[in-house]
Amino acid sequence: MTEQPTYEVFALRYAMREAKRSEHFIGGDPHDGPMPMDYFLWLIRGDGRTIVVDSGFTAEVAARRGRTLLRDPIDSLRLLDVEVDSVRDVVLTHLHYDHVGNFHRFPAAQFHLQEDELHFTCGRHMRFGHLRHSFEVEDVVGIVRLNFAERVRLYRGPVDLAPGITLHPAPGHSAGLQFVRVNTARGPVVLASDVTHFYENMEKGRPFPTCVNVADMLESQQLLYAAAPSPAHIVPGHDPEVMRRYPAVSPALEGIAVRLDVPPKESAA
Repeated sequence: MTEQPTYEVFALRYAMREAKRSEHFIGGDPHDGPMPMDYFLWLIRGDGRTIVVDSGFTAEVAARRGRTLLRDPIDSLRLLDVEVDSVRDVVLTHLHYDHVGNFHRFPAAQFHLQEDELHFTCGRHMRFGHLRHSFEVEDVVGIVRLNFAERVRLYRGPVDLAPGITLHPAPGHSAGLQFVRVNTARGPVVLASDVTHFYENMEKGRPFPTCVNVADMLESQQLLYAAAPSPAHIVPGHDPEVMRRYPAVSPALEGIAVRLDVPPKESAA
C-alpha cells in the first residue's frame, strides 16, 4: 500500500458576529448568554499542492448582513504565503454566502462542489424565503457561469480530491454540503465546515437552526465521528474555540491563523 502524503492545514479567521446561545441551537437555549460566531476559510498545503477550502464573503455582503469583517479573507491568504493567482483548486463546502462569496477572486482555480448543492440552489426550493436566505443569488449565478466555463467539478458522492484528501457529502444544513478529510502528521483532520458550526452542536446532538433536513444533519454529524480518529481531529466551521485550542501560525498571526495539523493545546490526540 502506497503511503499517503501529509499536509499542513490552517484555519484563517476573517470575520465574526456577536450572537446569543439561542441563535445556535434548534429550540433555543435556557441559558441565553453571549455566544459569538467566527468565520473561517481553510488552507491545505503539501505534496506540491495548495488547496483553499471556501472563500468567505465580501465587504458588501458583510455590511448588508450585519457581520463584522475583520480582514479581507482573500488578501489575507498572503499571510500564509499564498498568492491567489496561483491557486489551482478551491473546495466549496456549500454555496451559503459565507463560504462562496469571493469565488471570482481565484482566476486560475477549479472549484469542487457536490452536484446536489448546485441543483438545490437552482431549483424549486429557492422560491421559499426561509430556504434561500443563506444564499446570495449572484454567487449562485456566478458558479453557474463558471460551470459553463468548465471550471466547476461537480461530484455525486465521496471523492478522492488528491492523495490523502477526500471530500464527503454530509447534507442537512444544506442539501449538498460536504466536509473535507485531510491526512496530516497527526492523522486525518476533518474540516467539518457547517456539518457542525460549534463543538457543542455535535457533542450534544443539538443541531444548528439553519437546516434543510434535521434528520440528515444529525446523521451527517455522525459521519464526522466516523471519518476522524478521535473527536479532537474534528474542526467545526464557526466556533471561536478553534482559535483558542490550536496554536497560532506565528506570534504576529495570533487570533488570525492557526495550525490544525498539530494537536490541540489541551490534547495530545
